[in-house]
Amino acid sequence: MGSKTPEEHQQGPDPSSDGPIASINPPKSAAATGLVPGVLEGQDEDGDGDGDDGCAGSSVTKSDGKRKKRNKKKSKKTSAAQQTTPPRVALVDLFSDTQYPTGQIVDYDTDSNLQRTTAEELRHVAAIENMDKTFLADYRKAAEVHRQVRQHVQTIAKPGVSMSRLADEIEDGVRALVGHQAVETGDALKAGIGFPTGLCLNNIAAHWTPNPGAKEIVLQYDDVLSIDFGVHVNGRIVDSAFTVAANPVYDPLLEAVRAATNTGLKEAGIDARMSHISGVIQEVMESYEVELNGKTIPVKAVRSLSGHNILRYHIHGDKQVPFVKTKTSQRMEEGDIFAIETFGTTGKAYMHDDVGVYGYGRNEGVSLGGISSSAKALLKIIDENFGTLVFSKRYLERVGAKSYHLAMKSLISKGIMECYGPLVDVLGSYVAQFEHTVLLRPNCKEVISRGDDY
Repeated sequence: MGSKTPEEHQQGPDPSSDGPIASINPPKSAAATGLVPGVLEGQDEDGDGDGDDGCAGSSVTKSDGKRKKRNKKKSKKTSAAQQTTPPRVALVDLFSDTQYPTGQIVDYDTDSNLQRTTAEELRHVAAIENMDKTFLADYRKAAEVHRQVRQHVQTIAKPGVSMSRLADEIEDGVRALVGHQAVETGDALKAGIGFPTGLCLNNIAAHWTPNPGAKEIVLQYDDVLSIDFGVHVNGRIVDSAFTVAANPVYDPLLEAVRAATNTGLKEAGIDARMSHISGVIQEVMESYEVELNGKTIPVKAVRSLSGHNILRYHIHGDKQVPFVKTKTSQRMEEGDIFAIETFGTTGKAYMHDDVGVYGYGRNEGVSLGGISSSAKALLKIIDENFGTLVFSKRYLERVGAKSYHLAMKSLISKGIMECYGPLVDVLGSYVAQFEHTVLLRPNCKEVISRGDDY
């Protein structure tokens, strides 16, 4: 999910918040965060005995002195569970031992990491201790759900499919595979959708999703479609995106953005500087051009969006990874989780807000004084089902919210809730996006969402 670049400060959770979710995301030091302005594994064989007290295969002696083999029941092997198409078998039934596939493991380049900071290491203790077996199991499960769901979605993201169907296929698949349908109170907080499904066509760069009652939109042959969705398990969010286009004329645009994202992933690591990463990404991105309608158009790196770190139950943390060279003192640290994403465009490269609602997010640490009873009731539903996860109108209605528009408007006006809308380039332009989540583990980085597709 793209992070909109703020004008004066970084986007992230309120450091003054003392809520239960925020408390598991310790703040970083100013040096780390300050921006200077300017294969499915089969199940085990059936271990049941055959009723002979552990003596299977032993022999008995008949009265005539001849030995006769005791009959032994043949144990049946339990067949390995297989994923369906579309994917609807929960991962717990496919991976009974919770040993989910690892992401791409990349050793750190020690030769280019000679300026590693060792002071104030207490800041990292909470993050490092969090990277235990449970942490990795949660992240790897979320990543495997993402891979299986997007593999199916890629087969149906063809001209003629509606945006509503794509969103339903993604969200139904995620909920089925994590085993949480997000209908009962609090179920969505255990595992499920990490943020509203982004389905962005052509000049829409980020933050568009189908809403209830809106006009249906159908994918066309000449469309460029970016698909951005997240999966969380216990608040550990995997954020990954890709772009599809039926018309091969857009292939150079897609390749430019894919190469730029892979460059960002290659450069990411402990103590990597955002100022360096951003410059290298831009250089790769803008080395491409695309020919449209007889004109050669350079691919431009989008200026007003950026990659970002991810905190538990917070899709946007307090660090940003621009894809345009930026003067900043921010750096990556051991224990960080980053969404490395890039956007390339044939347009102006400066995004602006468009009409519509993508989703809503909770602002922590804001006074609740003076709100109406209906607003309080709506906020109770939000806190119990989403917490600090960003959610869409469809998700809100799924948990039973009705006639909530005035109450939501009141919460937004008081700064308790944030409303997110589409971000677009100029009409007639095309924007592509690719994104992966990477874990900066102590001894390696793991591109947790990497798959055979991208």
